Amino acid sequence: MLHGSVRLQVVEKAGAAARSRSTSAMAELFVPLERLLAAGGDSRLTVSAASGLNEYGCQPTPCTDRLSFSSSTATSISERAYDRAQAAREDLMRSAIDIGIEAAFDERVEEMRDELRTHFGLPPALADVVFSPSGTDSQLQALFLARKLLGPELVTVVVAADQTGSGTVNTARGCHFSAATANGGQVQKGEPIAGLAQAVTSVALPLFDEAGEARCHTASDLKVFDTVERAVSGGGRVLLQVMDSSKFGWRAPSDACLDAITARWPADVQIVVDACQMRLGRGRLKRYLQRGFMVIITGSKFFTGPPFSGAVLVPGSFARRLDEASAVPPGFLEYSNCSDWPQNWSSLRSCFPVRTNFGQWLRWEAAIEEIGAYYRVPDSFRKIALTTFGEALERLIAASGSLVPLPWQDRPKDAADEELAQRTIFSFMIRRGGRVLPLSECRKLYRELAGHAGELDSTVQACLIGQPVALGCDPSPPAAVRISASARLVSEAWSPNADVAHRNLQRAIGDAGTAIAGLEALLADPLAIKPVEVSHGS
Repeated sequence: MLHGSVRLQVVEKAGAAARSRSTSAMAELFVPLERLLAAGGDSRLTVSAASGLNEYGCQPTPCTDRLSFSSSTATSISERAYDRAQAAREDLMRSAIDIGIEAAFDERVEEMRDELRTHFGLPPALADVVFSPSGTDSQLQALFLARKLLGPELVTVVVAADQTGSGTVNTARGCHFSAATANGGQVQKGEPIAGLAQAVTSVALPLFDEAGEARCHTASDLKVFDTVERAVSGGGRVLLQVMDSSKFGWRAPSDACLDAITARWPADVQIVVDACQMRLGRGRLKRYLQRGFMVIITGSKFFTGPPFSGAVLVPGSFARRLDEASAVPPGFLEYSNCSDWPQNWSSLRSCFPVRTNFGQWLRWEAAIEEIGAYYRVPDSFRKIALTTFGEALERLIAASGSLVPLPWQDRPKDAADEELAQRTIFSFMIRRGGRVLPLSECRKLYRELAGHAGELDSTVQACLIGQPVALGCDPSPPAAVRISASARLVSEAWSPNADVAHRNLQRAIGDAGTAIAGLEALLADPLAIKPVEVSHGS
């Protein structure tokens, strides 16, 4: 038992540390907003001093001089969302004067949980929200939670492993996915995270075969079921990561396959849905949670919040089992902060350090602004806008002699998909001179169209589209690029005046036509497709 003087010294040291954290946090809050929006993440957020862009071609301030159909990858922040982030920062400053920066920050993050659930129509009892800097970080959180639910010895089965983020090969094994964490820790990419990787193995199930052809529903379902069966038969517990939806907008495995797995192994398999693209209806989101699935979401894909912002939606029924002050893997403490976890998980959140990740918070403020704007648009117009844009884009792609569209996945009609039953990602290969361009040349073309390489020809409008995705496992595989519809396209087209809304939608379709014309113009220039090596994206 501590003597009074020693106890007083401990309290004084703790108080001094808290005051130091508060002073540092307040100072950080005053740095330029664009710097905050690019902070609190990994190297993917780093903005080049030369171009003012990150590796996804996005900037942390509103970008009005480039067209953007890149929501399958990442999008620059909108003026509306930038204003929301600015106002949120000012509100936090005022609250911090009254109750202190750490308490004000924690209170605001908790309010965002309620706001997010309200937009998605999720009752508080159905879903808890665990925030993170990115969807990749959320995969580590899901692994941590699955270990608490099932035990530390896990087999992670990743469905559509070739259609998820490039970091998944590491997060599925509990390993570092970058050279630095969002909290600034320097780590070794690919190395085990202390305490999290122990007794974890991983099985990757690609959606496409070695020739670059998509597997049919039946074959994909059978592969998933057999893999889970082998793992459970071998005495393992399984974290099954399923896809809804992939980089090309596909879903795997089928609902019937998931029903069969949960009925067969209710105590041995925990399902987590990779819904980072957020191209699913609110009804489907609710259904996943009701079935006891965790769901990984982001605000930075379909909803066009600034990159990156991640979260895990956890079934509310899990709270009692998860809110335990048990030992947290020491390496995982670098990946998560106290405020990331719901306030009603008081025991678990007490295990994590008190840190204020302003970048993560402000990116979610911006994303929630976009989510709210989208769902304030009437249901009927959301469906009309996505359908009209999609049908027009299909015609534009078909009319081009250079573009080879990838097939769309046939799905059973389901009311739970709402307007997002419509196709919103349009993927195509690029053909030149009778051959399909390989990944390296598609990357060069993608960067040229975005204006990465400098000044574009005056006849080509700069445009950001979805990053190229390899098809198959060849040393020089063919690839597909993507033009996507987004929540911002819908919310910016909407007007209570039907004529204005129609004109806005036609303008967006015209912009997509301009993007395709730009691709074709670049294809006529042999220098525009000279291969270049760049880092992989999601």
